[in-house]
Amino acid sequence: MDRRTGGQTDRRTVDITLRAVRNPSSVPPSGCPPVRPSAADAGMLLVCLIWGINFSVTKLAIGQMPALPFTAIRFAVASLLLWIIVRFTEGPASFSSGDVRRLVLLGVVGNTLYQLAFILGLGHTTATNSSLILATVPTVVALFAWLLGLERITPRMWAGIVTGTLGVGLVIAAGGLDFSARTLTGDLLTVLAVLCWAAYTVGLRTLPKGVSPLRVTTVTTIAGMPGLLLAGLPGLLVMRWEAVPATAWWALVYATLLSLVVAYILWNRSVKAVGGTRTAIYMCVTPLVAVGAAWVILGEQARPLQGVGAVLIIGGVLLTRG
Repeated sequence: MDRRTGGQTDRRTVDITLRAVRNPSSVPPSGCPPVRPSAADAGMLLVCLIWGINFSVTKLAIGQMPALPFTAIRFAVASLLLWIIVRFTEGPASFSSGDVRRLVLLGVVGNTLYQLAFILGLGHTTATNSSLILATVPTVVALFAWLLGLERITPRMWAGIVTGTLGVGLVIAAGGLDFSARTLTGDLLTVLAVLCWAAYTVGLRTLPKGVSPLRVTTVTTIAGMPGLLLAGLPGLLVMRWEAVPATAWWALVYATLLSLVVAYILWNRSVKAVGGTRTAIYMCVTPLVAVGAAWVILGEQARPLQGVGAVLIIGGVLLTRG
């Protein structure tokens, strides 16, 4: 190695050291290929678009197909597709028994328990209440990561979380809220869903550094699938398959390929690249997309106050990711 190459290496080492002192979360773990922040941002914006539209798509589908069978089918198909993709792109992999237990636990928490709590909660509360409660995910993720010492939450990041959450509150409150004894069961189940997704997101940071986001998505999806199949089995056995319209099947394709396979891979990649807190803040953007999608797909009317909320959401994301 010549002197010029050595000088460049030394300067890079000094730059990385200085970045680590100023902001430890900005330096990728050793052994992991760095992912540019702009790439992570672009990926999470795509996730927001996919998940925002998915609210309307799923609402249309479960009006024509029972919710639990719908979820069971999409996870069974997604598990098979992910296994094929990872098998042909990355080949087989060996895990220690500890790593397998951790991945299975994350799959059960982030897929089985989260999906069941979300779907059953949505069935016992309003969509507005559910969206508002789910908007607390960034704050819960930040608290979990901070308490476990996995991430350092700066004042700027806290400001972004609060700003984005307030923006979500405005977007949703413009449509009206209905917290009451009638919705209590659904609201509590949705709170459980928030805790499950936050635990899953933070738990991703404890996985071995050499495991790819694609493989993590595959293993955790397969691990979460049996419980969802079991929950959906009674409905699957009595469902009249010939009566399910084509729109429900197309919605199932969207919810499986995009909302589950593509979005989960991008989410896991972002958590690995920039951390759970900076990834979770994008869940503030999802309700904004959902409002726009509902306006286009379902004909729901948008309100001026939601525009103010949109500005706060964008500001919150920029603060947190800045």
